[in-house]
Amino acid sequence: MQEQDILKKIQRIDIFSNRLVNTVFAGEYKSFFKGQGLTFDEVREYQEGDEIRTIDWNVTARMGQPFVKKYIEERELVLMLIVDLSASTLFGSIDETKAEIAAEITALLAFSAIRNNDKVGLICFTNTVEHFVPPQKGKKHVLRVVRDILRFQPKHKGTDITQALKFADQILKPHSVIFLISDFRDTDYQKQLRIINKRHTLIAITLEDPRESEMPNVGLIELEDAETGLRKIIDSRSEDIRNEYSKQNTQSIQERQKTFIHSQVESIDIKTNQSYVLPLIRFFRHRSLKN
Repeated sequence: MQEQDILKKIQRIDIFSNRLVNTVFAGEYKSFFKGQGLTFDEVREYQEGDEIRTIDWNVTARMGQPFVKKYIEERELVLMLIVDLSASTLFGSIDETKAEIAAEITALLAFSAIRNNDKVGLICFTNTVEHFVPPQKGKKHVLRVVRDILRFQPKHKGTDITQALKFADQILKPHSVIFLISDFRDTDYQKQLRIINKRHTLIAITLEDPRESEMPNVGLIELEDAETGLRKIIDSRSEDIRNEYSKQNTQSIQERQKTFIHSQVESIDIKTNQSYVLPLIRFFRHRSLKN
């Protein structure tokens, strides 16, 4: 992507993300993180306008009238965005690559965070951590984060989620919030997911291009693994080959979902040919109801 195109894209992302944040998304973000960074202070009698979720039912039962829990701010929240920019994320069969969509999702989350007065940091990784931006506040900082993703030129092609999570765990204070944005074309990262999810709040965002799950019938085609460089010519006219391709992808998705479940990590699935806004909002609304 040329520098002029990058600047135009940053401007478009800035306008689009701010519009969303100013309308609906900031509220969803705030509801999701309500209670994060708070510590219990005392209970007091219920007052009109208090949220039902803050009622202390044990005290209420003892006193015979409703009491609510009161919290005070304990610390500011740190939002760390860990973005996979390995070779496979540079693929895109629609209008944008997975990496470009990752930049847009990052912007939306980051603008929501700074509106909530939270700090935002960035880790870009391949099979090693290649770029780190320490958490800070402010719009200029968020635009820098977006710019860094769009300008990023990886030195390596592979993916190592474990190394990225280990790095984050080393530099973050406990109870940070981490969004891991990747296509998760990696293995053996379940143990590290569990470890970091015990010390922080970890949410996995999976990016998937439709061509990775369904092969079109277009005759002889050459497939290349973006990360290993291995190439293979196949005949996509064969229904058996197309079905096998789809089957392997389904198995991969099921294994990834099992990994998230076993690690107790919540996840959001994003398809590059669909809006990423609705899945994010649905997740935040569902999660806020559980808090």
